[in-house]
Amino acid sequence: MTSTAADIARRLADNAEAVCRRYLSNGRREGHYWMVGDIRNSPGRSLYVRLSARGEGGGAAGKWTDAASGDHGDLLDVIAASCGHMGFRETLDEARHFLSLPMPDPSPPGPKAKKTAQGSREAARRLWAGSRPMAGTLVRFYLNARKIIDLRAGDPLRFHPHCFYRPSGEDEPGGPPAWPAMIAAVTSEDGRVTGVHRTWLDPATTDKAPVAYPRRAIGFLLGHGVRFGPAAPIMAAGEGIETLLSLREPMTAMSMIAGLSAAHLAAIEFPSALRRLYVARDDDPAGAGALATLTERGAGAGIEVVPLEPERGDFNADLVLLGRDCLARSLSRQLHPSDRHRFL
Repeated sequence: MTSTAADIARRLADNAEAVCRRYLSNGRREGHYWMVGDIRNSPGRSLYVRLSARGEGGGAAGKWTDAASGDHGDLLDVIAASCGHMGFRETLDEARHFLSLPMPDPSPPGPKAKKTAQGSREAARRLWAGSRPMAGTLVRFYLNARKIIDLRAGDPLRFHPHCFYRPSGEDEPGGPPAWPAMIAAVTSEDGRVTGVHRTWLDPATTDKAPVAYPRRAIGFLLGHGVRFGPAAPIMAAGEGIETLLSLREPMTAMSMIAGLSAAHLAAIEFPSALRRLYVARDDDPAGAGALATLTERGAGAGIEVVPLEPERGDFNADLVLLGRDCLARSLSRQLHPSDRHRFL
């Protein structure tokens, strides 16, 4: 009997990663998501596809969202856009052809089936537990070199001296299997570790390691982030850890959340106490899309969303090139009048 469109969509969702590798080949896996530029397979990180239904927070496997445009759909949409189909019948025929191919067993039998799945929250928690405080380590030297000095004992940052790096097709062969790394805890609002973000570092330069992707995250990220300070009525959010730590140099009392990518920034869960959110946006289409999504979501939740714009492309560049005082003056012009004296 011929499969219905709903049956085909369910089967595609069961093999979501294989579908993404075929039809969104310019993307890559990050934790439980496939990240790519858009549904037409452009390079980038704006669109994310959920690869499994495991974990908290809901969301079905195979569903995708484009943070830049706000569009969303399922894997049949992905196949249609990737192949340039003019009609739905073409898409169903292509999907049936794809599904007839042999698929690797995602849960091989035997003892290995009991191991923690790659990218899971359990693996993230083990990596966090196996890391050590950053004081006196390469993490502090790396951040200090970026003029980030205000580092605190309660910050969700640790150091791992030998963190495994899985090379991609863009890496040169024969590289080291592991590098030192800055490990950042991704947490829910109640403080549970749901994932970690890794920044691999080079001891010879105290900069990022010379690999194709020196930043990667694992675990359950959607809605969560790297949190600097407790939930509060007024907070800041942005993509990168270094971006927010740069903002904290002059704004020492403001709590902040790093979403780690434009897509995840757009999807952060608003703390219940939040009333005003400053968004340190990146100057690119994905950053603009994340800001637009947060503004729309904030309007529905009674939260004012205010953009913060850097002068030199990003806030760490402002801190390094212009200095803390110039960064403070730039932020003063953008903060709500009632927040200037409180946070600067």
